[in-house]
Amino acid sequence: MSELSVDVGADSVSATYDAPEGDQHSLFVAAHGAGGNMNDRGMLAVTNALKRVGVGVVRFNFLYTEKKSGRPDPMPKLMECVRAVVERARSVAGAAPLLIGGRSMGGRVASMLAATGFDADGLLLLAYPLHPAGAPEKLRDAHLPDITMPVLCLNGTRDALCRRDLMEDALRRVRTRWTMHWLEGADHSFHVLKSSGRTDAEVLDDIAVATQRWCAGLAGRG
Repeated sequence: MSELSVDVGADSVSATYDAPEGDQHSLFVAAHGAGGNMNDRGMLAVTNALKRVGVGVVRFNFLYTEKKSGRPDPMPKLMECVRAVVERARSVAGAAPLLIGGRSMGGRVASMLAATGFDADGLLLLAYPLHPAGAPEKLRDAHLPDITMPVLCLNGTRDALCRRDLMEDALRRVRTRWTMHWLEGADHSFHVLKSSGRTDAEVLDDIAVATQRWCAGLAGRG
């Protein structure tokens, strides 16, 4: 694990590079969710799962998180932060595919950046927040058809922020190579009920395997 500091305009944010176990097949710049940070339990769990399948991970704080504010920055500022971290991360990516994305709001920010034509090899979305909880009419899908890079999106079938039928309808308007992977029984935090017969660890394994296969396709190995 390597600690980094990334300049974002006149400010700076903390970041960490977690090298994979074995050879690095891709590098994932992973943005955290609205109420989290780069070291929260969900970010660490996904990072550890991806490291086991050859995915290096750069985690970072948004500016508002670095300043210990609970209120997310405006979208342009969030996008600027992702852009700055990605540019710094290119130095550790080598020849491996470079992925942008993240959890929940972090993934949404990366998707907005991708929709502008930003240069990266793929977009990895973890629990994409298609709509606010309890407000499925407020869809966050207008920019999705503008994304041209390959996408892997992993959402739980119990995710209160991503109703499956609404996501499947939104994807009818998407033109890029979008791989939608549903995590059976998982909620927005990738947690499953005991009654599901699955464990949270199994969900993380599912995420890792799906990501590994997708990354192999990006690199022309599958």
